[in-house]
Amino acid sequence: MILIGLMSGTSVDGIDSALVEITGEPGSLQWRLLAFHCHAWEPALRAEILSACHPAAPLQKVVALNFRVGEVFAEAARTLAEKADTPLSQVDAIASHGQTIWHQPQPYLIAGALVTGTLQIGEPSVIAARTGCLVVADFRPADMAVGGQGAPLVPFVDYLLFHSVAEGRAVQNIGGIANVTRLPKTGGSAAVFAFDTGPGNMALDALTEIATGGAQRYDAGGELALRGRVCVRLLEETLQHPFFRLAPPKSTGREEFGQAFAQKFYKHALALSLTSEDTLATAAQLTVESIARAYEEWMLPKGELKRVILGGGGVHNRAICEGLARRLPQIAFQNHADFGLPDDAKEALAFALLGYETLHYRPSNLPSATGANSPAILGKICYPPHAKRS
Repeated sequence: MILIGLMSGTSVDGIDSALVEITGEPGSLQWRLLAFHCHAWEPALRAEILSACHPAAPLQKVVALNFRVGEVFAEAARTLAEKADTPLSQVDAIASHGQTIWHQPQPYLIAGALVTGTLQIGEPSVIAARTGCLVVADFRPADMAVGGQGAPLVPFVDYLLFHSVAEGRAVQNIGGIANVTRLPKTGGSAAVFAFDTGPGNMALDALTEIATGGAQRYDAGGELALRGRVCVRLLEETLQHPFFRLAPPKSTGREEFGQAFAQKFYKHALALSLTSEDTLATAAQLTVESIARAYEEWMLPKGELKRVILGGGGVHNRAICEGLARRLPQIAFQNHADFGLPDDAKEALAFALLGYETLHYRPSNLPSATGANSPAILGKICYPPHAKRS
């Protein structure tokens, strides 16, 4: 099958799209990346999305954004197909993660009952109508319906791509949120262990925008952070955040480490008379230290861990990557690119693979990663308006 995977992360910095040819099944699955593209968000629409990631966001705005974002996801798929010189009629399906605007893995009391939930916008019916392709979307709820946190879902793909019987490995994604997948060399996919470690680039990006008065949306290469000095007091106080003390399985998002968190961090930094560079250096070290402490508490006690494969936008940030190498010198760090996969294409590829599994009626959550009570077939299927039965 040929699929397009679409993914926009919590940083809302662009829609990653991957055209992938997939054959076989888990255990003998093979894939080939045919093309990759990042479709940038228009600044005005990005601002609207970020403003909707808030409990007080007007319902009308959320509803309208769901359809507007669906149009842009469809545009990203069309752009990728054109770039790859592949007609959409040759694409078997589009697998879209959507854009998360609220993720509620912790129980919330409503009308006398405790419930969890999640919401990704980017209406798949619109994507199907604009592309003429079958669309698999909304992957998280099926896992939550059987007691899971709906995240992380990519560990299933991490196992397919990076498991080794020769050594214990981990795959560390540093996107807006940082999450890790531990791949023991024995025990199969049931032994995979994964969870969110905390903020990745999200807080750092927000702080860069604040510190530069909007002139920069992110600290390119970590250059600003590298010029600063880490404030140990601010770092240690921030590491008292309740999320870091939670035992896995656990997941988080903009609700915990978004704009409000960044504003509070920046205000505290000003009170301590930190420079902008010192503030960003401390924020980068927060990502490093939260990852390292998670490894020391939850990963290393489980056995050998020789290699960590880094992915996500954070691999371009020297302050984070060099900090991890210093903090965990006993571990060898490599990037996805060292294994033949472009660093930025990983999550779009992952959702193409998850969509492929859904279309073959196979579960693709890992209960050991999400805390679900059972495996689940993920996603919902939307047919194009003039679908024909084959």
